Amino acid sequence: MFIATRLRTLNNQADESVYELVGGLQWFHDLCSRFYQRVATDEVLRPLYPDDLEPSRHWLALFLAQYWGGPGDYSIDRGHPRLRMRHMHLRIGAAERDCWYHHMAAAVSESRIDADLQERMLEYFSMAANHLVNSAD
Repeated sequence: MFIATRLRTLNNQADESVYELVGGLQWFHDLCSRFYQRVATDEVLRPLYPDDLEPSRHWLALFLAQYWGGPGDYSIDRGHPRLRMRHMHLRIGAAERDCWYHHMAAAVSESRIDADLQERMLEYFSMAANHLVNSAD
């Protein structure tokens, strides 16, 4: 019974984007606000960001919303994401990667979304964080 119910739930979710399942753009803005609250006090990550974190928060929210099936506002305003290129000027090693992932995982965890959605997001964030490493420390 549980397996059949679980499969039905997953099949129904397949018809909706993650963007829709979490409730749209506001959810991504809230996620990024929680994330950047942590970044603001992190001694490893804070030096990588400009003094004003608001533009970074805004662009990350738009990027994530687009990535997870929302409107293409990020690409309309900024062009192709080119994540690696956009971060190449920063020295990102294992410490920066781990701190970034830790704060994002905490922000996702606090969002109280379905465990399967959390897992999907955390898999993506792990992959993305690893992809941006450009320094062997």
